[in-house]
Amino acid sequence: MNVQLNNSNSKRDAILNSTLILIKEYGFHGTPMSQIAKHANVAAGTIYHYFDSKETLIVELYIRTKDQFAEAILQGYDESKPYKDRFFKFMINQYNFYIQNEPAMVFLEQYINSPFAKNFPEKDSILFKEKVIGFFEDGIAQGYFKNVDPRLLGPTIRGTLVAAANFRLSEHMIYSDEDITEVVQIVWDGIKRQ
Repeated sequence: MNVQLNNSNSKRDAILNSTLILIKEYGFHGTPMSQIAKHANVAAGTIYHYFDSKETLIVELYIRTKDQFAEAILQGYDESKPYKDRFFKFMINQYNFYIQNEPAMVFLEQYINSPFAKNFPEKDSILFKEKVIGFFEDGIAQGYFKNVDPRLLGPTIRGTLVAAANFRLSEHMIYSDEDITEVVQIVWDGIKRQ
């Protein structure tokens, strides 16, 4: 399926969207720039107008996808609600993002397990760092969570939700909203301060 260009979808966006879809199917190395151009319905040289290399394209796609991820997690965020309620909202929003955006979930997982994450640690979503990571750092600082290294908290939570989303997407397990709330409760019970 090729990405069609229209007035609301720039060539740059078409290139990024095509890259996301193709990387889900073929991985980083199996997705050449020529295939991205064809899928995006742009001339091969057009990609280099926006991105000086495939590496730059992938890093920019990561930042854009992580921004979209953060926006989805923050949807309906209400600072006045109790911390636990906000935690549940974050986690359910994260799960919903994954099942509604499988190419994004697959891409994010591939990226963080690739040399890109190690080689470009400074390249990340500012929104995600400030709002999402900040939320969890506040939770640790305010004593909502066990005295746990923040570097362990993220993978624990992400891993659980990615696994649940993968089960759902592969139709191995169809989760109800109540099931996902129970999964989040299990995560909360495992990390909250007793």
